[in-house]
Amino acid sequence: MSLNLESKKTIVADVNKVLQNAATVVIAEYQGVTVDGMTSIRKQARQSDVYLHVLKNTLARKAVSGTVFEPLADKMSGPLVYGISTDPIAAAKIINEFAKTNNSVKIVGGMFNDKLLDEAGVKQLASIPGRNELLSMLLGVMQQIPASFARVVAAIRDQKEQAA
Repeated sequence: MSLNLESKKTIVADVNKVLQNAATVVIAEYQGVTVDGMTSIRKQARQSDVYLHVLKNTLARKAVSGTVFEPLADKMSGPLVYGISTDPIAAAKIINEFAKTNNSVKIVGGMFNDKLLDEAGVKQLASIPGRNELLSMLLGVMQQIPASFARVVAAIRDQKEQAA
């Protein structure tokens, strides 16, 4: 279905607004993905606060012009799905996990920290633990300290009881 000029301007403005706060953009080819597959990845994206949409490439190019993501415009050709997130890792993780389970998805590239990424770069970015994973690791380390202290105190008490 063809979009009128006002609809196109609205889409470009919306995407540009999302890009202003974004840390990462990942693009992937999705040709051959079933409706159920797209529904599942969209659900995961919503849960992770990732903007995941299929956009016309000309509109996406206009949206990225004037932003730090402008170098991605050269990679925008063919049927693409765009993942945009404020979390530096979320978009890469969502699309990379989906590409692992679906052979029809091919990561084209992305951009993070003002650097253009190829497929390997996006996969490497996706392998970094996410914010929630890092927080749980930190919490685990923080819990180990008092637990270790309690074990040491209990061991000292047990030694004194055995000596008596």
